[in-house]
Amino acid sequence: MKVVILAGGLGTRLQPYTKSVPKSMLPLGGKPILEHEIEWVKKNGIKEIVLCVSYLRNKIEDYFGDGKKFGVKIEYAISNKPLATAGQLKTAEKFIEETFVCLYGDSIYNFNLRNMIKEHRKSKSNITMSLYDYKFNLKYGVINTKNNGQVTSWNEKPEFSAKINIGCYVMEPEVLQLIPKNKSYGMDSVIQKTLLKKKRVWSVISKKGFIDIGDKETYEKANEEYKKIGMNR
Repeated sequence: MKVVILAGGLGTRLQPYTKSVPKSMLPLGGKPILEHEIEWVKKNGIKEIVLCVSYLRNKIEDYFGDGKKFGVKIEYAISNKPLATAGQLKTAEKFIEETFVCLYGDSIYNFNLRNMIKEHRKSKSNITMSLYDYKFNLKYGVINTKNNGQVTSWNEKPEFSAKINIGCYVMEPEVLQLIPKNKSYGMDSVIQKTLLKKKRVWSVISKKGFIDIGDKETYEKANEEYKKIGMNR
């Protein structure tokens, strides 16, 4: 089995850090985000990796090479322009012949990928998504009323929960046929197309969550945490 990691994004929300470094190569405690991902993939028994690269791709290729020094085999799918998540994935089509895993290259995961793959095969799905039960408090009081305007209750800063996508998928190769070539295309569109075609989309809940390095504040906080972990070893 292969893992495809999408590492071609511009990282505009992480500037100025990403002016000279692709976001997947930003360091967390001395190691690039992408190296943490590769270590996690290897820990889960997968050693064949396809990196989808574009922006400042030489930084990634020079660091990882063929993957030998990291104990894995790395191949590169290259695009010359940003193509969004699914558009990037399409560039890896020639490397895919069987069930594969797809990861976003700007997140840190810590759940059991082996179990997710087993669940995918058991459910006989075209796509299995990793989800997280995200809880948050609304910062306002919620006022319930009748149609005539009469107030019936006040719920101050209530807690809500929602299952959110954390950017790790197990997929069948036929899914790639749903993605147009050389076009910016989101993974949400792929999921919607799959559902419209009455194909099965499954999900697993990750209780350990994930770290999405999507903006400067999140990155700086995560980097400090990883530095502390390194100092305590």
